[in-house]
Amino acid sequence: MITGKNIHKQYGEVQVLKGVDLHIKQGEIVAIVGPSGAGKTTLLQILGTLDKPESDIPYELSINNTVIKGLKDKEISAFRNQHIGFIFQFHQLLPEFTALENVCIPAFIAKRPKAEVEKRAKELLDFLGLSHRIHHKPNELSGGEQQRVAVARALINNPSVIFADEPSGNLDSNSAENLHELFFKLRDEFGQTFVLVTHNKELAEMADRTLKMKDGVIVE
Repeated sequence: MITGKNIHKQYGEVQVLKGVDLHIKQGEIVAIVGPSGAGKTTLLQILGTLDKPESDIPYELSINNTVIKGLKDKEISAFRNQHIGFIFQFHQLLPEFTALENVCIPAFIAKRPKAEVEKRAKELLDFLGLSHRIHHKPNELSGGEQQRVAVARALINNPSVIFADEPSGNLDSNSAENLHELFFKLRDEFGQTFVLVTHNKELAEMADRTLKMKDGVIVE
């Protein structure tokens, strides 16, 4: 599903990633852990095509049988929209739109028919226990509800892989536990691959596999 070899990233004089190699299988839930500053979020952003590795150092990156290196920016954007979903610590919902509208946005960007998109969005929100909240705006939802809307938005285009950066870091312990269990339910229901950056020990222990980062490399 995801293969990366010799991935480097530098910001100014700071080397953030120092030659990362990894392989993640289809349907795996993998947690990336390690201390702050280890390079976890930078790696996640590169795997999610939001950032690029250093181009002057030979590397490989393929996602869902697509070689990312060499794609033009428009091709990368289209690939990301169709194949990748994102969940962030701060849900990043648009405050002026309802839950339903927020979920629909990535599919509208993909130019899918409105009726089809809204039907699927309602199905996802119902699956996530939010059918009674679809017309509420983010400021009318609890933190856990907002994060579940963000999960539905990540799923709307049926992506091959979901990248999540500290997805439960802004939630109370009960909401965090519910979200963690939801990831496994979603994997079993829809077959997505999940790559999670987390400091949450419970979530990391639930994952199929844990990759530990330190000083810009995977150490175990």
